[in-house]
Amino acid sequence: MTKLFLYDAAEDLERFLPFSISRPLGELRYGAFLLRERWSTLLDLQVEGSVNPQPHLTDFTEPGSPPVVAVPGEKHEPRLLLRSTFVADPAASTAILAGTSDGCRFVDAAGATVGFAIPRRQDWRSFGDAAAWPAVAVEGKLLAGAWELVGDLARVLPADLERMRSAQAGAAIPRGTTVLGDPALVLAAEASVEPGVVFDVRGGPIFLSPGVEVRASARLAGPLAVARDTRLMGGDISGSAIGPRCVVRGEVSGVVFLGYANKAHDGFLGSSVIGRWVNLGAGTITSNLKNTYGPVRLTIGAQRHETGLTFLGSLIGDHVKTAIGTMLPTGCVIGVGANLFGSRRPPSEVPAFAWGLDDPAGSGVLECGRFVEIAARVMPRRDVAVDERTRRYLAAIWGAATRRTPCG
Repeated sequence: MTKLFLYDAAEDLERFLPFSISRPLGELRYGAFLLRERWSTLLDLQVEGSVNPQPHLTDFTEPGSPPVVAVPGEKHEPRLLLRSTFVADPAASTAILAGTSDGCRFVDAAGATVGFAIPRRQDWRSFGDAAAWPAVAVEGKLLAGAWELVGDLARVLPADLERMRSAQAGAAIPRGTTVLGDPALVLAAEASVEPGVVFDVRGGPIFLSPGVEVRASARLAGPLAVARDTRLMGGDISGSAIGPRCVVRGEVSGVVFLGYANKAHDGFLGSSVIGRWVNLGAGTITSNLKNTYGPVRLTIGAQRHETGLTFLGSLIGDHVKTAIGTMLPTGCVIGVGANLFGSRRPPSEVPAFAWGLDDPAGSGVLECGRFVEIAARVMPRRDVAVDERTRRYLAAIWGAATRRTPCG
């Protein structure tokens, strides 16, 4: 049976910061689903592992995610090795699945390599060895950077919700709620919804997964997808894809939550990507529109990126914490593990593991041991155990991001 693996191309890593330093790119949410889930659904195959060029991700572990591996499987079986940041069209599945008979590499319309079909008994040595393999063109989109998780959301999310709606039988509307638009577009059969909630589906469907809790006074506007066991505590929440085990309150518009994040208080959050284990303090506010109404540019490392997006808030890496009243500028990139507090406003790029904002030189760094211990207190609150492997992984991403020797 064909085995499916994803790979993160080295040239993608910088453009998908601040997330690529702490997770395989297949674990990013594009529309309602992770990129990994999109590949798995398209090909009806489970992803067996992620091939990533960063050694510090060897111990990456999350509930439901495949391991990070050095090579894609064993040569006694046919394998597909597909680029995690390529979103293939449904029609591409036939060509991709057929490729393992003789071996080939897949290319997009621009000629960029987006995958390999490795036939049985073919050894895998390196990407360079496969560069001469026959090329097969497949349709789809190669994502330019993390900002496209926001930029494509309004287009991708409605299609995802329609697919989810077609797979689910109709259900009764929760009692005591108000629906603006077609009631058939509210899919909340196994969610707990208090009276007084407003569902506005005039702009698209609303899907609440099993275990979702919605408190009274919340106004939900589609398209909106909310994954399992998330709590919506109130406010105006619209046009977003919210991952599992989040707590969300306030004005939220066009936001992607990877999951396990906490925004339990008021404050506008717009056109942003929120990493796992983020905690946004009360009154944290994002700006997602420049005063000039011009396109937003991002600064990531030494590179400036033209996103072409008019609306773009913040890209907030895993394990970031913000103090109460934090005001984030348009196009703000916050590195993994940063802790934002102090009297100064955050700059457009906050380094990974920054500790506070008051040092103009940016020399304040959250120490490795302290970071691991904070995570070890936070993660069990969402029923995720922190074992020795998780501690090694946390220390390793600290070392990679700070370029220091991690704690043992």
